[in-house]
Amino acid sequence: MSVSSRAATALRQRHNWVQLIKFGVVGASGFVINLAVYQSILGIGAHSAAAVSFVVSAASNYWWNRHWTFVGQKGNFALQGARFYVVSLAAFAVNQLWLAVFLDWLGWGKLVSQALAIILVTPLNFLGNKLWSFRH
Repeated sequence: MSVSSRAATALRQRHNWVQLIKFGVVGASGFVINLAVYQSILGIGAHSAAAVSFVVSAASNYWWNRHWTFVGQKGNFALQGARFYVVSLAAFAVNQLWLAVFLDWLGWGKLVSQALAIILVTPLNFLGNKLWSFRH
């Protein structure tokens, strides 16, 4: 089966859409946590605050994704956690690139820049976690 036909089949399966919605809800809570932590510690610098807020929100997101979004795909806690953090670190690296573009190059506001960067890395996060971190 070709990649395009596998993708088309996956798009027709209801449970994939349900997982995406759940992932979005978890991501929204992580988004709020991330921005709240980020805003509260901006005194340490925007990029450092982004790193700390990433760790805090990623821990929350892992717990909720493991116990709610991908509940039927529970595997080894440590292995899934390690994979989740690899995906999260990749997304964080992309987040930092976007943050540099918006904040450092374009001179946009710190909170707006971080919010937009988070939104832009969400698809990478979902696909990495669905296809690797929490795969059967």
